Amino acid sequence: MKISGFSFGRNTSKLYYPIKESILSILPICDEFIFVLGKGDEDDNTLEILESIDSPKLKIIHTEWDTEKFPNGTENAHQTDIAISHCTGDWLFYVQADEVVHEKYLPVIQKRCEDLMSNAEVEGLLFKYKHFFGDYEHYINHHGWYQNEIRIVRNRPDIHSFESAQSFRRIPNFDGKSYRKQEGTHLLKVAPLDAYIYHYGWVRPPKYMQSKKKALDSIHKGDKKAESLYKERGADFDYGPLKNMLKFKGTHPAVMAEKMKDFSWASSLNYLNNKKPNRPPFKHEKLKYRVISWAERNLNGGKHFFPFKNWKVLDI
Repeated sequence: MKISGFSFGRNTSKLYYPIKESILSILPICDEFIFVLGKGDEDDNTLEILESIDSPKLKIIHTEWDTEKFPNGTENAHQTDIAISHCTGDWLFYVQADEVVHEKYLPVIQKRCEDLMSNAEVEGLLFKYKHFFGDYEHYINHHGWYQNEIRIVRNRPDIHSFESAQSFRRIPNFDGKSYRKQEGTHLLKVAPLDAYIYHYGWVRPPKYMQSKKKALDSIHKGDKKAESLYKERGADFDYGPLKNMLKFKGTHPAVMAEKMKDFSWASSLNYLNNKKPNRPPFKHEKLKYRVISWAERNLNGGKHFFPFKNWKVLDI
């Protein structure tokens, strides 16, 4: 059995992605790791960060992005598919640039891959998620924040990244660009995995968070629309009140230790009151969704009502 790790990114260092930590977190159980690096800005040093990973397993593929040919976030899926095309493993382990796996889960993941290797019905493995928000002590499990996602898939030619690289689907006779087309696609049959992805996409200094959101909106909505959206929002992202958010009681992945020492924005966070943020509210900040989230946690065992679901779970 061979496992290929893979990911993609552009301007990851200047947007404060934990890219090195992400790769290192799964590298021990990977036979290779493919990183597709898009041409970034002159002040980005992602390549130097990648090259500092002293491992012959890491292979860097250089690309240029074309968001006109691949609009509405589909360039993300396109870059993911480029990475997939260079993978040689039986299982393909995908971590996005802000996703990290705790070392305690690696034996669980590896064994699950071994146990299911000969079961051809299984097309992927479904992970649980922990979304950290604002700092390393708070996380979100509110309605509207996905609780699961596919992060390991079979190395099969008809399995592709889907939409904005959020998930995967089986797409026979794929035309190479219609990543948001649902007709003719098939949900993957997946086996559940008792392991978490730790998502740090919302843990950054406020100025980097604002830059990251603007960059993502540029990919999904175009540069002009993104410019107009952020013209009057200021340079710093407002995380809003954190005082009532869930507190994390566990440990973070060991590879995050150095990154977490750089937590320098505590004074910019609101731990004291419920003052509304200076931006449009997120779902978890709206009364309707707060009520739904309360009901999910207290009446539904923590499971979300009508969750995002882009797969078919096998009883294995």
